[in-house]
Amino acid sequence: MSGAETMSDVAAPTLDEICAAAERLAPYVVRTPVWAWRSDVLRAAAGDVDVVLKLELFQHGGSFKPRGALAVMLDLPSDALARGVTAMSAGNHAIAVAFAARVVGTTAKVVVPRTANPARVARARALGADVVLVADVHEAFTRVRAIEAEEGRAFVHPFEGPRTALGTATVGLELWEQAMAMGGPLDAVIVPIGGGGLAAGIATAVKQLAPACAVYGVEPVGADTMYRSFGSGRPESLDRVRTIADSLGAPYAAPYSFGLCRRYVDEVVLVDDDAICRAMALLFADMKLACEPAGATATAALCGPLRERLAGRRVGVVVCGSNIDADTFHACLTRGLAVPTTGFPE
Repeated sequence: MSGAETMSDVAAPTLDEICAAAERLAPYVVRTPVWAWRSDVLRAAAGDVDVVLKLELFQHGGSFKPRGALAVMLDLPSDALARGVTAMSAGNHAIAVAFAARVVGTTAKVVVPRTANPARVARARALGADVVLVADVHEAFTRVRAIEAEEGRAFVHPFEGPRTALGTATVGLELWEQAMAMGGPLDAVIVPIGGGGLAAGIATAVKQLAPACAVYGVEPVGADTMYRSFGSGRPESLDRVRTIADSLGAPYAAPYSFGLCRRYVDEVVLVDDDAICRAMALLFADMKLACEPAGATATAALCGPLRERLAGRRVGVVVCGSNIDADTFHACLTRGLAVPTTGFPE
């Protein structure tokens, strides 16, 4: 058996386990809404497609991240909680860990690159986290491991591990149940990929509920670790992240989330930063959603590399986050509107 086959056979959460996780998380997270997106503007941008948006940007902390953080931290023993938790993040996971630490009654020390959006750093601090700023994401991983060893804090990984996948799988469960209630099954689901934790969880839930439903992962061209990993058959890493979608800027793919993605994600496609900015402009103008670049990535794929193959299909599109400051959001919209494309507002 090859290494790739071994990783594809990692133990996946069962539907019963995902349903139990959803019940356990219910008191602490939002069952985020879905919205049927129908408009002439969308039709011009994405073609003849029936879109169901999963609005995970309305989750506590402005992203899907509290689901995985809480799934991990609710299982920590009392002595570990007494010592506190640590994490590294471009911002969204730091916010989520700070939120989850407050929920479970512990303290959080989070390591964040100095390039992270200042609004995310401020939000993590406002939730009570001790924020340590470092040069880049590579140094962040080194520093968080030192904190774990020196202070005895439990490391809450931003995307890797069975408990994290159980938490993110609840997004897929919710999306499927909500889509069924508002019109029937989905033909495809599009999910942003950073480290792969969200895609791994959603794909695991969706494929067990409906094996025929296609699941597409989307990465920025400047942070294409999972795309490279699918190509090589093993987890790959990057020397540097080069995208405005910094929430998707994981420097490496990890074995468990990669294994679930290999098993349940049909394909990973790439979008560039211009396409992401255009999708942000579309979501803002047509749906009044102020999302961060990562949150628009699935929409960018719907309007770009997946447009032709999803024609006439019913598609779930995950809008994963909204943590962005006004100046950066304005700059992204301006960039998006400056790139000519049919169907986007002037």
